[in-house]
Amino acid sequence: MAEKLLIEGKRTKMQISLRRDDGFTLIEIMIVVSVIALLAMIALPSFLRARKRSQAVAVLNELRLLDAAIAQYAIDNNKATGVQITFQDLQPYLKKGGTLYNTGADVFGNDFGTFAVDSLPLVPTATWKALSDVADQSFWSPYYYDFGVAAAAATTPEPP
Repeated sequence: MAEKLLIEGKRTKMQISLRRDDGFTLIEIMIVVSVIALLAMIALPSFLRARKRSQAVAVLNELRLLDAAIAQYAIDNNKATGVQITFQDLQPYLKKGGTLYNTGADVFGNDFGTFAVDSLPLVPTATWKALSDVADQSFWSPYYYDFGVAAAAATTPEPP
């Protein structure tokens, strides 16, 4: 045990210290670790949701860029409504060096499908499913088309 000599006025007094001053106790370290773990449990879901939301915004911006590229291509090449367009036709109307320009796919690597003059590009189904918890149908409007609802409507007979 460490001994300390204290001088109080003219008297000296011997004091024995029971506490060591050269480190942290196991309890102190465990408390700090548990507080950090608690904060991480609170913050991590918010960070993951924000990441997915930013991915959804990136895909939506890519759809807007593709829509503008389709319109510009149709004007420059005098294409009529409904004419099919390939991604290679649209590349000159996209920013060179960007991910969309290089791959023709969204942030998840899903292809945007086929393009036609005066038709909106659609969000890939796999992308919509991956981001549906942070971006609903109204978020994707007008670039979302519910194929399930359309198929059900097409097979439902009309009343006489």
